[in-house]
Amino acid sequence: MSRAATLTIRTPEGIVFSIPLAGPLSRFLALAIDLCCIGVGGGVIHIIVALIRPLDMDLAMAIATYLYFGLSIGYGMGMEWLWRGQTIGKRVMGLRVVDEQGLRLNPSQIVIRNLVRFVDLLPGLYCVGGVAAIFGRLGQRLGDLAAGTVVVRAARPLRPGLALVVAGKFNSLREIPHLEARLRQRVGPREASLALRAVLRRDELSPAARVDLFRAIAGHFRSLVEFPPEVTEGLGDEQYVRDVVDIVFRPRAAGALDRRPPVG
Repeated sequence: MSRAATLTIRTPEGIVFSIPLAGPLSRFLALAIDLCCIGVGGGVIHIIVALIRPLDMDLAMAIATYLYFGLSIGYGMGMEWLWRGQTIGKRVMGLRVVDEQGLRLNPSQIVIRNLVRFVDLLPGLYCVGGVAAIFGRLGQRLGDLAAGTVVVRAARPLRPGLALVVAGKFNSLREIPHLEARLRQRVGPREASLALRAVLRRDELSPAARVDLFRAIAGHFRSLVEFPPEVTEGLGDEQYVRDVVDIVFRPRAAGALDRRPPVG
């Protein structure tokens, strides 16, 4: 079975989009970085144990066992929970673990994929997990298959061309700062990525598909935060989505989008 280059997702609204999958090399480099981080943590544990050993050898060995086990298991679990599917290595390499449907991980998935890591390591150097990832359709190791997760390339916060799409255009949603902040908080990475792709590739769609797509996306964003009618009056679905993309991907200090156009 050939390995797919992207994870294709169809939303309940019938919208289809793709997320690029992480390649074997980038995953290997991320793993190498994580192992270095774990090694640094192991060095700290070694120093702690060395200080305790002269006082009580048995206590030192017990502490070392618990700390090493906690580090080897807890590093991946803790990082992926705190950083929404990323460890230090994955963040450096621009990778992220997500649910097979592109959703944020839940705690049970994080636990499962990290516990099965011990099987992926067999018989050494990630042989079992590496073979599964290379030959699997979505590049999943056994831990990913058990947890229903995939490793993808994380979307960049700003893509080339976005400035040309939104630059110089007045954004009425920024007139209500607390609602703007609430919207930015409630829009997840998956939704933001979908909206950004829609804005950047809107000219590639047929007129009917373009209308339907932006109607569905705008309806979802409107359900997250309700802006006053005077702010959204006359605002079409496509412009509404563009304004949300502007808010999510461009900070307030980016320029003139926060200022009202001159009057008179």
